[in-house]
Amino acid sequence: MLNILSVILKYLFIIIIYLFIFSIIRLMYLDIRGIDTVSSNDNVYLKLVNRRDSLPYKMEDNYIVGDELTLGRNSNNQIVIKDPYISKKHLKIVEDEGGYFLKDLDSINGTYVNEEKIQDVVKLSNNDIIKVGNIEFLFVNRG
Repeated sequence: MLNILSVILKYLFIIIIYLFIFSIIRLMYLDIRGIDTVSSNDNVYLKLVNRRDSLPYKMEDNYIVGDELTLGRNSNNQIVIKDPYISKKHLKIVEDEGGYFLKDLDSINGTYVNEEKIQDVVKLSNNDIIKVGNIEFLFVNRG
């Protein structure tokens, strides 16, 4: 009886390990597929990295920057986030002379780039982390 129980537990443990490996591979696939949803023509975008609080609505994984992008609680922004820590007009990203620049629009809680609160206009580089409220974005510039 003990021998049978030992064999059953061994196979159960092996199945649990395979399910764990499968879930990791699935998460990697979904992450790679999320990056590929941005077309090759859209070389500059914000990728949602971290949502610390669960918001009552779904956010996109990627936001195309284009020539100008605004973010805030107001519905006139390209990215609308109903977070109490985000101002109505929180920040703006503009393209100028081949570079992308982020400007905080006098938000109350501020905007952080790579963990530093910005005071003026900041030139963005590929893989910069932009934090607004409880949300973090990765700035991606594949151009």
